[in-house]
Amino acid sequence: MKTNLIEVYIQEVTRRLPEKMRSDIALELRSTIGDMLPNHHTEADVKDVLNQLGNPAVLANGYKDQPMHLIGPRYFDVYMSLLKMIVPIAAVVSLITIITKYFIGFSGEEAILNSILSFVGEGIWTLIQVGIQVFFWLTITFALLERFDKDKEQLPLTSGLEKWTAEDLKNVAYISKQKTISKLEIFGSLMWTAIWVTLYFYANQIIGVYEGDGGRLEFVMPALNQDVLQQYGLIVLIIAGLEIAFALYKLLKEQWTKRMAIGNTVLEVISTIVFIIILIKPNFLSEEFVVYITNLFTITKEQFNMWLIGGAIIILIITAAINIYDGFKKAKV
Repeated sequence: MKTNLIEVYIQEVTRRLPEKMRSDIALELRSTIGDMLPNHHTEADVKDVLNQLGNPAVLANGYKDQPMHLIGPRYFDVYMSLLKMIVPIAAVVSLITIITKYFIGFSGEEAILNSILSFVGEGIWTLIQVGIQVFFWLTITFALLERFDKDKEQLPLTSGLEKWTAEDLKNVAYISKQKTISKLEIFGSLMWTAIWVTLYFYANQIIGVYEGDGGRLEFVMPALNQDVLQQYGLIVLIIAGLEIAFALYKLLKEQWTKRMAIGNTVLEVISTIVFIIILIKPNFLSEEFVVYITNLFTITKEQFNMWLIGGAIIILIITAAINIYDGFKKAKV
């Protein structure tokens, strides 16, 4: 019985090892166990020695010099940071695609409720798929890094994949709760950019007069002149690109700073000026839409333009001022 326990233990260790290592490790273990046992040992002595050696799986892993975990403490912090960064970006890109597809493909023939439910369903399923894909490939990447890493100390790494030292604390600023930029805020910024860009470039198919009943709407006429909008298409794309870059910059910095507040101000001022210039173009509103509204409400063309364009300009200026003030307020906390 005593010999059997020892042989079973050795078997449990060696079966977890590569074939070429088994014979040598088995001999080594028999020798080690024999040295640890007293001359006239009992079954209790054998069990005591085997308990000291520990779980056969853990012992075998020590011989293989490979981690038993998928992603250990060395890479876990970097892995989680990248996961939190990449998933929102991938989700926004996917949602942009879905929003664009639904806006372009909406003909008004399908019931609005069905369209909304279909959009929400596809959006949720797409987000789940994106999350699984990002999680899978990032996990595989870090699992491979874990197994091919030859560093014996296996100390946790910083975001730059270097060993942590106290010097790293000099590069980390204390972030108060008021200055913190949440992932939700960044996600909202990216989503808003995706929505207004889609509305801008497909305005003649989305923004306008809809007619219908019974939950079915038909697009009758566009409200905006797409030719005027296309004249500023490149500038608008640059502004959208700057907004996305700024959102990603906020994701990296994680807090409001004076430099960030200044950058936010410049972006708000430029975008406000550009959109005011577009709004005051003589043919910004489609002639057909202006005639329809003026006849509907019995007002003059000049009154309608003053009300709609003037109101839009005031909203743009007030929104920009609030965003600028909010940025500097958070940066000064």
